[in-house]
Amino acid sequence: MSEITNEDSEICKKEIRSNVFEIGVHQWYILFYRQGCEICNHLSVFLCAANHHKLLPGWNHFAVFTVSLMNKHPNKSKHSDTLHKFYKREHDWGWKKFIVLPRLLDGFIDDSFSLIIKAQVQVIRKSVNGPFPCLDSQYRKELLRVYFTVVNQIFLRFMKEKRNKLMDDKTRWTNICAFWLGMDQKSRRAMSREKMDVIQKLVVKHFFINKNVTSPLVMDFLFKGLNSLVLDTNKEKIIITISKQIVRLLKDDSNASENTLKTLEDEPKKEIAFDTKELAVPIVSVDNDMFVLADDAMLLLEKAVLEPFPGERVPPNRIEVDYDEESDDEKLLTEYARHTLEVFVLDYIFCNKIEIAYKEAIALKMHEEHS
Repeated sequence: MSEITNEDSEICKKEIRSNVFEIGVHQWYILFYRQGCEICNHLSVFLCAANHHKLLPGWNHFAVFTVSLMNKHPNKSKHSDTLHKFYKREHDWGWKKFIVLPRLLDGFIDDSFSLIIKAQVQVIRKSVNGPFPCLDSQYRKELLRVYFTVVNQIFLRFMKEKRNKLMDDKTRWTNICAFWLGMDQKSRRAMSREKMDVIQKLVVKHFFINKNVTSPLVMDFLFKGLNSLVLDTNKEKIIITISKQIVRLLKDDSNASENTLKTLEDEPKKEIAFDTKELAVPIVSVDNDMFVLADDAMLLLEKAVLEPFPGERVPPNRIEVDYDEESDDEKLLTEYARHTLEVFVLDYIFCNKIEIAYKEAIALKMHEEHS
């Protein structure tokens, strides 16, 4: 992320451009129209790809950006955010109706008769393999103050929709459970896992919406949620592995008592329980490059439907400067994002494996009855 300030005293000019600046190896400039662009009585502001006519054929830059018109009173400053894919036909993007002209007299024109416009630009390098970090940490915090509720609702809405869908037909659900219980353990285990890259590509396709400014925030938190899932899985493995190594070494020590060995064998279980006692029991774990259901699929489906969501919070104001390194809002959204990923995996396995196998079994049975 970077920031530029354009202070231009030539306020009577119709079109004013900032100096060219570089962000994410691409060059940009801010363009604004004092008397509006194709519209009257408004200030129009745009972010533009510099020298776009000289760029290679097929070029494109994906960027999320914020344009701010500063006021003498910071809490009255005007901020607008958007996400856009810049390319040959759309090399500039912004707001024709950024602000009505009469409002400029309300503290936006400073003592030297200048307007101060700031731009924060984050170039996004999209990944096709899964949720990806989009934003500089400070920029993420600033956007979060504005869009916390929107991102929060995106995760909650997804989880509630899946929850309502999974067990909407009780008769069908009972039949699927009976089918599942009739399967052998090996088949159940095979159906209870899926490659991470398959799921992650679908997650990006579902949640990353072009021109939606909240998409980078959603991707950021899905990435954090995925890391949380991976780290927790690996942490448990590491704790158990280290404990086993210590026990193995002590067993070779004739002075080590049985009580000491028993304590060390139980210690990792206590530590894992202590670390996770405040968290919901996991639905999914990670095994190398696979997502794996943490328990029986039918039990996890019931759990996903019945488990309550954490309480909702109200975000702080955009202009507040004292913000923790990792705020409660960020922690809550990371938790929601992680649970969203788990529900996504569970829903995928149910719909694309268990339910399909059930339908195939029903079709085969009907075919045999009519043969």
